[in-house]
Formats: sequence, C-alpha cells, structure tokens
Amino acid sequence: MTTTPRAMILAAGRGERLRPLTDHQPKALTRVAGDTLVERHLRRLARAGVHEIVVNLGWLGAQLRQALGDGGRYGVSIAWSDEGWPALETGGGVQRALPLLGAAPFLLVNADIWTDYPLADLLARARELAPRDLVHLVTVANPAHHPRGDFAVRDGRVTAGGERWTFAGLSVQRPELFAHSRPGAFPIAPLWREAIHAGRAAGERYAGRWFDVGTPERLAEAAAWAAAHPDE
Repeated sequence: MTTTPRAMILAAGRGERLRPLTDHQPKALTRVAGDTLVERHLRRLARAGVHEIVVNLGWLGAQLRQALGDGGRYGVSIAWSDEGWPALETGGGVQRALPLLGAAPFLLVNADIWTDYPLADLLARARELAPRDLVHLVTVANPAHHPRGDFAVRDGRVTAGGERWTFAGLSVQRPELFAHSRPGAFPIAPLWREAIHAGRAAGERYAGRWFDVGTPERLAEAAAWAAAHPDE
C-alpha cells in the first residue's frame, strides 16, 4: 500500500517587511481576499489529496495554533512543530520537523506565497521523485523585485549554469537531504546547492500566477488579483 506524501508549511517567520501588520500577528495569518494565506494553502493541499500536514511555529505561534486548531475544518490533520522564538530558519525548521514528516519525500510550501500552481502536480512530483534526486524545486519568471533569479532549470534538471529563475516557495524534499545537518538554525538553500552540484536536483518552471506576499505593495497586488479571480 502506497502512503500519500505529507506536506510541511513554513510559517515560523517574523515577516519584517510586512510590519506593522505582522507586529501583532503571524505572517501566515495575513488575509488575501478573505482567506488567510495559510488557510488557502491548507484547503488547496486537501483538494490535491494531501491530508497530513506539518506547520512550524515561531513568531506569535500560539495565534496560529489557535486559529487553525487540528486542521479538521480544512479537511486535513495538522501536526505542530513549535520552534519558539527566535525560530530555526528554513533548514533548521525542516530538520526539526523530520520525525513528523516520515521517511518518504514530502511537499514543502512557504506560507507567504499566493499562487494558482496545481498542488496535485507537486504531489505527483513527490510520488515520482527519482531515487537519485534529493529535491525538486518549482521556479517562476523573475519578478521586478528579484530580477536575477535563483536557480537555472533545463530539461527537468536544476543546473549550476544557465538562465536563472526565481524559486517559487514550492518544492519536494527527500529527508536524506538533511543527513549531514546538525540541529539548530540554518537556511535550506545551501543544501539545495550541494544537491544541484551533485546532479541530484530536479526542477520545473511554472508560467502561471504567483505572488511573493512579502511587502504591503505585493500583498495589495495579490489581493487585487485574487478578488478579480475568486475561483483561481
């Protein structure tokens, strides 16, 4: 019997660039056209067929736990990974949550994005991830605020050279990616770069709608799009 991959939503960050909005609430509880960012992710994951989800807690984490409960009203079951404050950054946060994520590849979603990317496709990537690959990264066209991009993708592989695209905050991770990492706070991107140089990173470019809701201006842009396209 094949187990459906789990997902983790990275929701522990401070949201400095969204202040003062995030002075008194977690960034993941920011609202875009009615729904909070994290609620939309939970519902979309459930519709895609992912029902076991880990959410990490950091800045004002108790608010997030109170708002979402056990996840039942969104059609999912939430396991909480409480990092306290300061939080453990992206890599340290995922490493701490590994016992909750199991041994199979899992979906990793940044809380602070709004996108119409079909999460059922990311679930398929997790199920089909080649044994050699430690990670699958989704990229998008470079927005104005990040013109240099992050990663080059060619023929389904993330490569060290070539035209770079922006990481979309959506990925699949294999737990083995963290085999040599020590507990504590650290970013995840250096682990991805090691996998890329070892030829162990898959990837794709997504051409649909995507927003990094990291500033009030980009939040307003995402909210305007979402209000005009309520079924997206």
